[in-house]
Amino acid sequence: MKPVTIYSTMMCPYCSAAKNLLSRKGVKYDEIDVTFAPGKRSDMTRRAGGKRSVPQIFIGEAHVGGCDELHALEQAGKLDPMLKG
Repeated sequence: MKPVTIYSTMMCPYCSAAKNLLSRKGVKYDEIDVTFAPGKRSDMTRRAGGKRSVPQIFIGEAHVGGCDELHALEQAGKLDPMLKG
């Protein structure tokens, strides 16, 4: 399974929803909290092509986007193949 990284902040309902979906699927992920970490937020913004909102989700090196995009992949049946790579 490809590594999953999710950039998040404290008390973000979209971050929680994305993490809940991944957890329900049994997907382990690396969470990077950018709440009080301007350097980590800068890294996230660079990796996400300028996007500053959270969550920003990556599967391997592929940028998925945010919570809505993650759920759309799941509903379209494309998330599992993407995770397996």
